[in-house]
Amino acid sequence: MLKMKGTCGGRSIFWLVAILMVLLLSPTGNVYAKTDANEALYKQLSGIAFSTDGDLSLFDKLNKAARGQDWAAGEETQLVGNLRVLKSVQLPADGSRAQVYLLRKLSGELYILSIPADPAARAAAADSFYAGLDGISGSKMAFSVKSLKADIGGTTYPLATFTAKPTQMKLDKLFKICIILMLFFVMVGMGMTLTFKDFALVFTKPRGIILGEILQFGFMPFLAMCIGRLFGFYEHYPFIFVGLILITATPGGVTSNLMTYYAKGDLALSISLTSFSTVMSIIFTPLLLAFYCAGMPEIAIPVKLVVQTILILVIIPLVVGMAIRSKWQAFAEKATPFFSALGIIALLILIVAGVLSNLDAFADTDRQGVKFYTTIFLLTMLGMLFGIVFSKLLGINNYQTRAISLETGLRNSALAMTIALLIQDAMGDFYSSMFITSGMFGLIMYLAGIISIFLYKPLLPVAAGETHTEQE
Repeated sequence: MLKMKGTCGGRSIFWLVAILMVLLLSPTGNVYAKTDANEALYKQLSGIAFSTDGDLSLFDKLNKAARGQDWAAGEETQLVGNLRVLKSVQLPADGSRAQVYLLRKLSGELYILSIPADPAARAAAADSFYAGLDGISGSKMAFSVKSLKADIGGTTYPLATFTAKPTQMKLDKLFKICIILMLFFVMVGMGMTLTFKDFALVFTKPRGIILGEILQFGFMPFLAMCIGRLFGFYEHYPFIFVGLILITATPGGVTSNLMTYYAKGDLALSISLTSFSTVMSIIFTPLLLAFYCAGMPEIAIPVKLVVQTILILVIIPLVVGMAIRSKWQAFAEKATPFFSALGIIALLILIVAGVLSNLDAFADTDRQGVKFYTTIFLLTMLGMLFGIVFSKLLGINNYQTRAISLETGLRNSALAMTIALLIQDAMGDFYSSMFITSGMFGLIMYLAGIISIFLYKPLLPVAAGETHTEQE
């Protein structure tokens, strides 16, 4: 039977959760704004692209109509935004997929891009404004266009054509390179802290390891699904819902290890749980994304791309790090503090940089409002709370419970941010909602972790010098 010491700590958690639930369930004015014309257009086109029986003739009509416009009458426009490509999942008889190109301004305005009929004009080596068009998809670009509105089949559509070759924003390009390199080297550093003994821990501490993995890959995504549906993200903002699933389907990271150290929990167990979940993420992360997001009409998970990302940026560098430790153990031990610090500092820098580069998105208080931030805080806090509850129900001691709790609530947000960044173009996440959700979780989890560390003292007292050997 679950029994916790410290009524003060228990009451603190009760009132904290109660306040959060009131905030989440109470009306907040413009909680969900009505879908505007830009979102409605995107939903219409993406619904056709991702459907197995969509009316692909509309794509052909739009492309032909755009090419046939009198662009001399168009309005000269300079905009910063993103190119998005919607390709049909259907494969027509001629073997060529129907597709439509969209320009989205950072402020949300959407245009259907007029593209040359000859695919050669879009080739990387082509002498045209459209050269390498597919390669710039998703990047933040500066566009020079002419825009106009045209009636096509009884509906007015905003159209645009290039008047100059697009140029990528330097900071955006640098940010993408940095986040990928940061994750790679942080995972190398994690590998340099590991030995095969860390993985063998499952045979000596089976309860802690098995429960931790069930909580990480079983309970947390389920909790995210429940909260995402209960508070309306599934219906109104599906990419935020996917972001909640993504962050909870990723493994633990260096943050949970650091927090466990300061919480005076079982650090060896924490590291082992992080190691196991990291390796298992190549299976469970894409599997859970596909499972919980199945049936969402606007969502198509690029499972292959997710697997490739985890393999290249997580599994391979982890193996490289372990190989370095095996061959040059002294070097690995000396380098470990540097890589540990790199993981924490780099993550915070990248989150701040990500926030600054997406300030326009945070101005959208319909998406990123009180309910959004409170949901993320509640998700990580409930993860740690249920980590305690399930651990105590299984009779696991407080020393290990602290580690399991933190491993449940804190995730590798750098990995989630990287995956979101690399798949958002293939999924059509116009507002970078998956990236923003992962980044905000990464920031908020530090606050939640610190709160939990203070609550562990009354809730999970550990005697001075106590070790985990009492209950395996």
